[in-house]
Formats: sequence, structure tokens, C-alpha cells
Amino acid sequence: MADDTTQTPQVPHVPLGGLEDVWFQVTGTRCNLRCHHCFISCGPDNRAFGFMSLALVRRTIAQATELGAKAFYFTGGEPFMHPDIAEILTAAMAVRPTTVLTNGMILRDRVLRRLAEARPRAGQGLTFRVSLDGYTAEMNDALRGPGVFDKTLTGIEQLLGYGFEPIITIVRTWSGCDDEVLAGFVTALEARGYQRPRLKVLPCLELGAERHRRGDSVPAERITPRMMAGYDVTQLLCSNSRLVTDRGVWVCPLLLDSPEARMAETLAESLGSYPLRHAACVTCYHHGAICSNSEVCSSVQPADGCRTPASDSTSSADTCTTPSHDQSGCCG
Repeated sequence: MADDTTQTPQVPHVPLGGLEDVWFQVTGTRCNLRCHHCFISCGPDNRAFGFMSLALVRRTIAQATELGAKAFYFTGGEPFMHPDIAEILTAAMAVRPTTVLTNGMILRDRVLRRLAEARPRAGQGLTFRVSLDGYTAEMNDALRGPGVFDKTLTGIEQLLGYGFEPIITIVRTWSGCDDEVLAGFVTALEARGYQRPRLKVLPCLELGAERHRRGDSVPAERITPRMMAGYDVTQLLCSNSRLVTDRGVWVCPLLLDSPEARMAETLAESLGSYPLRHAACVTCYHHGAICSNSEVCSSVQPADGCRTPASDSTSSADTCTTPSHDQSGCCG
């Protein structure tokens, strides 16, 4: 895919204030699904990036720990395609709080059993984030593929059975009022035994497959020095995070498709500032640190009027939505 960087001479740079989160593109761009809205166009036959070896992951964990990283995130692709995923996550959560992002469809009992047994000894914790983009099969499978809804809910049941309470990650592909939609997710999850489910609502990213789904348009807006005046740069992932792949270190997960976003071969060499020259940087600017587990927690309760993703109410489920300066970047 062609890069979407701008050639404008005045491009703001963001320094790395401190390495807090380290992301691992542990299965590269390989995934068991080919979602129509995937921001890096992952799929079964996408080998743009490969699997990270267990040795590379271990070296990176050690280096990240020395550099003061506070949390690890494992993504793909689908991390549970990796033959060493149990060893990888066990090693990670032994030293830092660890999160793994998954579609929940290929979770194996022997792997979950090992992770559940290792969690009390690790001391740092393991969080699952499971992607679900509809509260009915019709709504979800239109984006993720036939049969995905039921298989993902089965995966959530598996996780609950091993004592994990996953964060359910939802891309906001609807327009208008959120209350009814989010209440629908809660009802569907409660029917599968997940009481008080945790929901994290994300904006739709006009990148990768989603760009093609919406007509291959490239957003014209770019970050300017004037936009950065008085802005809290800690809202930007590049101010505190890096992404490690089998082909070097990228500035953030959103820019994996951009060769210009490669910063260095190793984590220790990637700690410099980065220019906000990509259209994707605008999404981060408007919505905050959408990739991490940082979230504004509210809740779901059908009520009069509409509630936007960043507003608050009281209800039976924790709804985790990202900080937002402007909701215009969402799908809908």
C-alpha cells in the first residue's frame, strides 16, 4: 500500500517522553481472518511481516525491561496462531503486565490452562482483549466473516472458564446513539455468562482494508504546528510506545504499513523523536491513545437521549471508551 505521508516542510516532531508500552507484532500480518475493516489488512496469506521468534521476543522483553518499559502488548495478525504463544506470554507476564489482542476463535484449552496456571506465579497479570464488532451475527459477520460471531462468543466463554475476564474491543461502525447498541453487546455477552462485561469502543481507522472498504480515500488533514500548541502530547502513542516486529522497530501499531515509520533495528536504537507526517497521526490526535488499555470507563444503560462514546452514565457493565477530542474519525 502506498504511504500517506505529507511533504509539508513544517511537520511537528514528538519526543519519546519515556518508554511505557512495548508492542510486539508477534505473528506479523498473518491472521485466520480477513476483516473488511482491518487497519493493516491482515489475512491468512499476508506475509508482509512474519512471526517473531521466541528468542527475539525474549531478547526484546529483556531489553524493554532494562529501558524501563511498564507494560507489554502482543498483537498481530492473530497471536494465537503462534506455536510458542504460551511460552511468549508466560515470559512477558513474569516481568510486566501483559495484554494480548485476539479474535478469540482459535484458543486452545491446553494453552489457556497453562496461562491460567502461570498467572498467579507471574505476579504481573495477563489481560485478554477480544475483538467483537456486532452484538448479532448479522452485524458482526458483515465485517469479520461468516460464522465469526458464534466462534468468538465461544472463545469468550472459554476465557471465562479459565478465570479470565476479557476486555471486549468494539470498532464503532454505527452512527447515532450508542446506548441501544452497547446495551445489545451487554445482553449478548451476558447470555454467554459474562456478567458486567468490560467494553472498549474504538474509532474506525481509515487505514488498510478499511480505506478500500470506504473507497480508498486518503484523509487530507495532517497535523500542523498550530494544532500542537497547548496539546497534551502524552495522548499520542508515539510519545510513550514502540512496536517491535520481525523486521525491526516501528513507531506505533497504526503505522505498520508505512516503511517510513520504521525507526531502528532494535528497541534501544528507536528512542528518538518522530515526525507526525502521516494521515493516521490525525486519528491519534483526535482520539487519544486508542491502542493501549488506557480508557475512560463509563457504563451502559438505556436512557432517554443519546450518549456518545466518551460520555458517562451508570449501568450494569463497564464501558471503556477512548478519550476523544472529536468523534468525526469514527465509522458511521
